[in-house]
Amino acid sequence: MKPIFRSMVSITALGAALAACSPAAEETTETPPSRADLAPGLFDAGTAIWNLELTASVPPPDGFFDLDTVMIPLGIPGNPDDDRADDAAEDVPEGNGQDADTADANGADVGGDAVEESDSGPGLLSFANSDLAFTGDRVIMGGFHGFNVYDAANPDAPDHILSVVCPGGQGDVTVHGDLVFFSTEQNRGRLDCGNGGVEGDSSPERFLGVRIFDISDLNAPRQVAAVQTCRGSHTHTLVPHPTDDSIAYIYVQGTSSPRPDSELAGCSGGEPDENPDTALYSIDVIEVPLDAPERAAIVSRPRIFTDYETGEIAGLWAGGAMEDGAQATASTVACHDITVYPEMGLAGGACGGNGILLDITDPVNPRRISDLADPNMAYWHSATFSNDASKVLFTDEWGGGLGARCRAEDPQNWGANLIADIVDGEMELRGFFKIPGEQSAIENCVAHNGSLIPVPGRDIMVQGWYSGGLSIIDFTDSENPFEIAFFDRGPLGPDALRVGGYWAAYWHNGRVWAPEIARGLDVFRLQASDLLTANEVAAAELIRVDEANTQTQLHITWPDVPVVAHAYLDQLTRSGALDDAGLAEVRSVIEAWESGAADTAAMAAAAERLDAATDGQAAADGHRMAELSAMLIRAR
Repeated sequence: MKPIFRSMVSITALGAALAACSPAAEETTETPPSRADLAPGLFDAGTAIWNLELTASVPPPDGFFDLDTVMIPLGIPGNPDDDRADDAAEDVPEGNGQDADTADANGADVGGDAVEESDSGPGLLSFANSDLAFTGDRVIMGGFHGFNVYDAANPDAPDHILSVVCPGGQGDVTVHGDLVFFSTEQNRGRLDCGNGGVEGDSSPERFLGVRIFDISDLNAPRQVAAVQTCRGSHTHTLVPHPTDDSIAYIYVQGTSSPRPDSELAGCSGGEPDENPDTALYSIDVIEVPLDAPERAAIVSRPRIFTDYETGEIAGLWAGGAMEDGAQATASTVACHDITVYPEMGLAGGACGGNGILLDITDPVNPRRISDLADPNMAYWHSATFSNDASKVLFTDEWGGGLGARCRAEDPQNWGANLIADIVDGEMELRGFFKIPGEQSAIENCVAHNGSLIPVPGRDIMVQGWYSGGLSIIDFTDSENPFEIAFFDRGPLGPDALRVGGYWAAYWHNGRVWAPEIARGLDVFRLQASDLLTANEVAAAELIRVDEANTQTQLHITWPDVPVVAHAYLDQLTRSGALDDAGLAEVRSVIEAWESGAADTAAMAAAAERLDAATDGQAAADGHRMAELSAMLIRAR
């Protein structure tokens, strides 16, 4: 079996040549359209788009869509200001960690007129689409009903090639080669992937944990392993072994209540001062022999919330409002999501009431090295590092994804992104970003999953905001993030809040891929603008990876080619960091290199000018000058 991960992102020569030679996109206007008052509709809603092109919309395949469940309203029809959906999303038992992703067939009443469901469903999210993973030309989309595989050899016309029905939760997915890893957390989850649910509080038929499928034969996909865990798997993260390519680890983030010992031996709940063996306050680490995945098993349960000075297992935020006027913040008993950055030996954990930084140099025994709490954050949900790991962006799923949280009257720092710099191994709060408050009271909207867009010299991220659409932001200056592109659709219906929108938005091999909870899979291409030049877009499109799991962040390196040099120079032009004479000299050198008439002496002189100009520059511009100078020296 091929190695699980490369140590850094690589490009194919063909991909680099095609991207470098592709025609530059025309620049678009910098006045964004309004997101407000977009017409409602299922597949015909009104849209607003800025600095992006929608290249494909693929509806859900047969068997993965049910109009009745999609149109279940949250709140009273005709009364979009009803707040019961919001209240229900927040009012979850302490220690349960349930959010919009799970408030469905576990029997949770999600508020308003939504029906309280049994374990057998169907429920509000029974056919919802969720996360993505990428391997070769395949895109894998998870969901509450199972997962789907698309052939994306032509990324602007994805072709559905496989469905696997396996209900039981949001269906978080990762992939390695022909192995698909799939999360199950709802009590209706069956070991055999059946539709019938499970009766009783304890049953050998129930499955909660991580499944492993072999999809090498698309006509006969097989479940080859099913690792049971005490709290199920809300999300999971694939982690490479640092030296052995035949082994991978899975960090399992379970957010449901612990199962009874009668169903899975060794499981119990409660607070650690009364039960030191509680399944709360830990994650599960599964070891997977990649050549024999059927032998996958739990090898550790790290107590990553421990107060290392006192030994107290419940060592982080206990829950509740952190200050007067703040919303209630979840207690830190579990992580919702963990993003690992193996190249840097780090992981970012979004863990209820805290964001945490982990040392994962020993992946079986991750250890917390820094943590943050903030009164603006209700539920730390996911994490994304900058490419150099100098900062980390956390999302806050205030209201659990079931509430309309992007209205004009909603606090700008609630349900937003929090950005922290990493200084000497410690996280320090710097800023927040939230999309403009133009969403209506019938659109569920809050910060959700995303990934970096590989533009050299900048920290740029695309992410989903549920019914707030998708947004692309620049957080190079962590204190002053700003939006550079977006796409938004109107609500699902005109009369009440219904759950839809983008679960996530991820960059992969030149496109933005966005799983829509109700409507299917959308694909976008960046358009050049004053905020993102054609050279910057082309430099990002150079990056090609064979396999990508977003919560396993890969280190990006760019090739020494003229378009990347032009991208750095565009940034120095935009910021005014280099004077006109310097810009003209460096541009002339790059253009000569581009035409095949490189002058080594001129390249050395331009590099020397850049080096001399770095003193006194802002950190971002100093970095760009240093990178461009080094590139010119290497390319001589």
